[in-house]
Amino acid sequence: MDSLKDEVKFLFSGMGMPYEKVCLLVAMVISVIMSVMLSGNFAKDAEVVVIDLDNSAYTRELTNRINASEYMHVTAVVNTPADPKELMYRDKAYAVVYFPQGLEKDRYTGTASNVGVFYDNTSTASTANIKVAMNAIIGLDNAEAMGDPGSTNDSLKGQVSIADRGLFNPQESTSNGEAFAFLFFFGSMFFTFATIGMVPRLRMTHQLDAILLNGTPWNLIVRIIPYAGCLITSWVVGMAVFRVWGDLNFAGSLITFLLLQLFFVVTVGMLSIFFGWNAANPGIASSRMILFIPGGFIFGGPTGPVSFYSDWVVALSHAFPLTWQFHFVRDIISRGAGLADISRELGAFLIYVAVVALIFCWRFYKARRALVAETAVTVKEETPEEEEDLEPVVTPA
Repeated sequence: MDSLKDEVKFLFSGMGMPYEKVCLLVAMVISVIMSVMLSGNFAKDAEVVVIDLDNSAYTRELTNRINASEYMHVTAVVNTPADPKELMYRDKAYAVVYFPQGLEKDRYTGTASNVGVFYDNTSTASTANIKVAMNAIIGLDNAEAMGDPGSTNDSLKGQVSIADRGLFNPQESTSNGEAFAFLFFFGSMFFTFATIGMVPRLRMTHQLDAILLNGTPWNLIVRIIPYAGCLITSWVVGMAVFRVWGDLNFAGSLITFLLLQLFFVVTVGMLSIFFGWNAANPGIASSRMILFIPGGFIFGGPTGPVSFYSDWVVALSHAFPLTWQFHFVRDIISRGAGLADISRELGAFLIYVAVVALIFCWRFYKARRALVAETAVTVKEETPEEEEDLEPVVTPA
């Protein structure tokens, strides 16, 4: 009983993780917030691009049928040859439908023809419903051509088949999916554990006051560099293992990816220091990792396709740094995009980095002003007031 009383006393003392608050917060977040954000359970109105080289009444009718499906939304129709991979950059399309030239002619002359469909296999769950919907559309069209009892058109003869191809991860390997996502998630999580207690540690060792009074925000940012170097090195080693031991498809440039990691890791480091700033000790600061790391893993695409979520959830997810990381992983590593191909996304990410840096600098200078004011008050209290001269002043006549 003495051990139990002692542990209960420590639990509510504030010297460790405030678990009595954290457990309730986690329960409320999962039961209330997550149930709203994760309300979608299928890819509704997933973005689809149509490459229509036939540009006929028949292909326009098929395009309208695709757009009418609850699972697909046609965002663009291209009438010239295009690379399907480029149309999928920045998650702008999860499938590309290809109508070859002469499709309508073959339909009426009895010649068998194919409709090409390219699927983005970076997330197989996002294209599962699209595959079902496309097969249903082509199946109903063929039933009409075969003289279905409910059909009023007897002139159709040619059968249309779907020739599909999975891009980026054709073998549906976990090395390009869940396992790869865990590499970046756990790496970011333990990087946060290593850096989030930096300010409480400096406060306990009496180094923080000197940094605030005589330094700049860079004095704290440069302390992230050793941890950042370890994290990036571990990611390269992990990707090498996936490439040699597993089935990783690394289609892009490693230099391009590492260049973006310099910005990403420093941004995560600044957020880590910011969230742990007011913690009483590094142990309490570690519990705050949950505020900004798991959100990007949940809503960034690894646990479920982005098309599953509402538009407002997708927009809100970009507040988490890992959301940007998984965008770059899909575009650069899986799809082979270059910096020019993702220029819009890169520009938005740099704005995000700038906002995080401004918030970090604001927190630093706010702490400096508070310390200067506290020091001034302390000096004023310790300085004795001059005693008043009580002797009368004699003025000579």
